[in-house]
Amino acid sequence: MIKGYAGRVLEVDLNNRTYAFKPLDDDIARLYIGGKGYGTRLLYDMTEPGIDPLGPDNPLIFATGPLNGSVAPQSNRFAVVCKSPLTGGIGNAACGGSFAYGMKRGGIDILVFKHQSAKPVRLDIDGDAGEVRFIDAADLWGKGTYATQEVLGKKKYHAVIGPAGENKVLYAGIVSNERIAGRTGVGAVMGSKLLKAISVNGSRKLDMDDEEKFKEYTKWVREMFRHHPVLGEKLKRYGTAGIVNTTNARNIIPTHNFKYGHHKDAMNVSGEYMEDHELVGIKSSCIHCPVTCGRDVNLEGVGRVKGPEYETVALLGPNLEVLDLKKVAEWNYLADDLGMDTISLGATLSFTMELQERGMLDAGLHFGDQSGVSDMIKDIGHRRGLGNDLADGVKRMSEKYGGHEFAMHVKGLELSAYDPRGSFAQGVEYATTNRGGCHVQGASMYLESTGPLTINPQNLKLKADIPMLQQNLACAINSMVLCIFTTYGLIPKAVHNLDPNSLTYKLAALAFENSGPLMRTAMRIKGKPMLWFEKWLTYITGETFSSGHLQEIGGRIFNLERMYNLREGLTGKDDTLPPRMLHEPTFKHMQSGHPLPQLLPRYYKLRGWDADGVPTKRTLERLNVRV
Repeated sequence: MIKGYAGRVLEVDLNNRTYAFKPLDDDIARLYIGGKGYGTRLLYDMTEPGIDPLGPDNPLIFATGPLNGSVAPQSNRFAVVCKSPLTGGIGNAACGGSFAYGMKRGGIDILVFKHQSAKPVRLDIDGDAGEVRFIDAADLWGKGTYATQEVLGKKKYHAVIGPAGENKVLYAGIVSNERIAGRTGVGAVMGSKLLKAISVNGSRKLDMDDEEKFKEYTKWVREMFRHHPVLGEKLKRYGTAGIVNTTNARNIIPTHNFKYGHHKDAMNVSGEYMEDHELVGIKSSCIHCPVTCGRDVNLEGVGRVKGPEYETVALLGPNLEVLDLKKVAEWNYLADDLGMDTISLGATLSFTMELQERGMLDAGLHFGDQSGVSDMIKDIGHRRGLGNDLADGVKRMSEKYGGHEFAMHVKGLELSAYDPRGSFAQGVEYATTNRGGCHVQGASMYLESTGPLTINPQNLKLKADIPMLQQNLACAINSMVLCIFTTYGLIPKAVHNLDPNSLTYKLAALAFENSGPLMRTAMRIKGKPMLWFEKWLTYITGETFSSGHLQEIGGRIFNLERMYNLREGLTGKDDTLPPRMLHEPTFKHMQSGHPLPQLLPRYYKLRGWDADGVPTKRTLERLNVRV
């Protein structure tokens, strides 16, 4: 068995209330690491094409990786994989909190739920004893995620759903502590199984190949993080909402259902404003993470709660033309307690407001008007009245009410809070990412337009290269399983300290902008591990991992996801952006929107796909992707 793994897969049959511990497959672990990669391999092999995502044949897979259970910063996250009820394609989401740590303490790498329970149930897993108890969950059914976890107590590690998951809201998520695996509707799949909560405990310790080197190196990494301008300063001080002013200045923050990329009052929902006016504490909800990007705010009638992240602030703030941080915090709390994705929620509300604005639907929701929003969020979570339609997301609403041209989704997944007209590489990433319009499957915008060394966001250089390399890296990161923020440390402090008006900065940006062939070659080299996550993986498992190894593994995972989508009917025709993004300019000098038609053929070529976006036989064989 490879070091770093517990060596066990727990399979649970919810219909028959049986379970079995099985050995981890070393071959899959070597090819796909763990987390999202291992989960995707299982999903592909366990299911037939065309299954109902909310039916008994869709497995719900919780997956950890070899870094989980260690003290490596940002390493205690788990991945959830299933067929998405929102998109009909590959579904996955990642979550912090403490559940990944609990799984590894319980000696479990992968947790697979099959079929559906006949009545609400929760599971209590004793990893040390190798026992699973099926407990009636009628008393918890209907409770929010906060109350549910309070009842379950603090002695074990939990993953739960709220009313949104119970009612199969198609963008419901799964919550651990105050963190949520929010995207693609994984919570709806858990709700379809009548599985309210999972609790796990154990006392196993992670077995490493070279624990001393790991510990010594981790001390250095923690110190590096502590002094890094983003990981140790900006995120620690302002949280993720510290990026509001950057995206607003660069015409990227979604405003008025993505009609614009700038709002004159965006500062009122920024991390800086939160620090000055709303912040009542700083904390990290994830174990062993020194970044502490979580914010706490005071909510009237509730008390101290988790403050909103950037995506929530942008999509429930400027995107709705509501620049009131207290209201955004309230809506964030409602969504978290109901257990639903605030990205899809914000995009669905803004789409509904534009339908209202155009006279296509009487929803009682208007841009810039706070009234009715809280009630609608509750109605969505409980599928009451018009909330029943909003619970199905933007794509299905546009099919029912019209408005396809301003329905902000890709493959059925609502866009996250970066307008691709101000970040062309991010637009390519949105269009091609297998789970749909998501930013954390690559985060191309950070290398292109929101990071410290911005290249021209509106020429075509690197705009196909960056998404491919970043998507591969993100697949590997999500299989270890690490937080995507670890990649923010790739840009050293010296670059952050450059004066944007200096000649040195301009030359560095120019060099980066023209580095495509060199960067692709360098990232393929299978040499010694250089970066922290490569070294951690090497010290823990005893096998060598470098950038070249991770690019290959990430490419393998990405192409397997692609083959799954093709099997389920999603094709190259779905690699597109909303018509508003393609045809409506946001900058005065632009004649149209995003130039995706010019960039997509190059991206396909770099991927080794044919003109229709299908991986060639040669590509699949090179990456050892079995289909």
